[in-house]
Amino acid sequence: MAIDWQTRAAARVFQECERALAFVNRVRELGKTVVDKQQASDGRAQAAASEDGPDEKPRRRQARGERRIAQLLDAAATVFCTSGYTAASTNAIAREAGVSPGTLYQFFPNKEAIAIELGDRLIHKMRDTYGEVLTPADTAAPLRELLDGIVDRFIDFNCQHPVFFALMHGPDVPGQMAEAHDALHAALLARLQDLIGFYVPAAPKAETARIAEMCFGLFKAGLELVLAHEGTERDGYVTELKNALFRYLDPVIGDAVGALAQPPGATSAE
Repeated sequence: MAIDWQTRAAARVFQECERALAFVNRVRELGKTVVDKQQASDGRAQAAASEDGPDEKPRRRQARGERRIAQLLDAAATVFCTSGYTAASTNAIAREAGVSPGTLYQFFPNKEAIAIELGDRLIHKMRDTYGEVLTPADTAAPLRELLDGIVDRFIDFNCQHPVFFALMHGPDVPGQMAEAHDALHAALLARLQDLIGFYVPAAPKAETARIAEMCFGLFKAGLELVLAHEGTERDGYVTELKNALFRYLDPVIGDAVGALAQPPGATSAE
C-alpha cells in the first residue's frame, strides 16, 4: 500500500511538472510572438525611414520655409502697391501677412531685401513673358494682330503683378533691383529693334533704335493709365494704347508687315 501511495504521489508530481513545463513553454511562445511582431513593426518603420531618407525632415522644413517666404512676398506686394515702397514698413508687411515682425525677420533683414527678392522673381517671370513674344513667328501676322499679341501679353502680366510697375518705375527703387530692371529693359529694346529691323532692313540702326524707344515710351505711358482703371474702362484704355501704337507704326512698317502676312502669290490691294 505504501508503494502504491508513493507511486501515485510521484505520478501527481510528474503531472504537475509537465503542466508547469507546458505553461512555461506557452509563455515562451507568446513572448516570442510579441517580439517577432515588434521586430516586424520596427522593420517596417526602418524601411519607411529609409525610403524617406535622412534629408526628409530638412526638406519638409524647407518646404514650410518656402511657403512662408511666398506668404511674406504676397503681403509685401500688396503693401508696396497701396503705400508705395518708401512709406512701406516691415511691420505693415508682417501685419498684412498675419505674422509677427519677429517671424518676418527670420527670413528678411529689412524691406529692401524683401523688395529685391520680389523684384527678382517678377523679372524672371517677365523674361518668360517676353520670351513668348517678339519672336520670328510674330512676323507672319498682320500689324494689328502683331500688336494684339505683344500688348496683351505684357498688359496681362502687369495686371496680374501690379507691384512690378510700382517697384520698377518708382522714385526710390533699390539699386540692385534697378540694375536688373535696366538689363531687362535693354534686352527688350534690343529684341524690339531687331523685329523692326526685320521689316525695314534698309533703315539705319539709329532710326530703328529711336522707333523702339518711342514704342516703349508709348507703352509705358499707356500702361500707367491702364493700371489706374478697372473693368470696361481698363479695356477701353488697352484699346486706345493699341490704336496709338498702330498709328505710330503703320506708316513705318505697316506695308512690310502686310506684305509678309499675305499668302504666297497674293498681291496687295491698290
